[in-house]
Amino acid sequence: QAQLVESGGGLVQAGGSLRLSCVASGITFSRYDMGWYRQGLGQQRELVAVISSRGIVNYADSVKGRFTISKDGAKNTVYLQMNSLNPEDTAVYYCNAKWNAGVTTLNYWGQGTQVTVSS
Repeated sequence: QAQLVESGGGLVQAGGSLRLSCVASGITFSRYDMGWYRQGLGQQRELVAVISSRGIVNYADSVKGRFTISKDGAKNTVYLQMNSLNPEDTAVYYCNAKWNAGVTTLNYWGQGTQVTVSS
């Protein structure tokens, strides 16, 4: 059974940094595009960053130059390094694994980790 477990969230002051981790199990990690999404209070969930199965990365405009997504296939883990955090980055951050398997798309979510940035 697929499982994504996030960690690394917490409370940080504006200008600070956090590193989120997401460990995947029950999937063939190398097949999946791995992404980070976030959802602020009363807001819709939005894409933060994604790294494809081939290692191509893409970022939301709001985090470009501040956040870096990476992965370690040997550890089945995807990371999100977040620098220069500001209060607008406060949200629950979710890990996502997605694989277009041809006739179907497999899509899994973690439980989320809270990131709070104080001003």
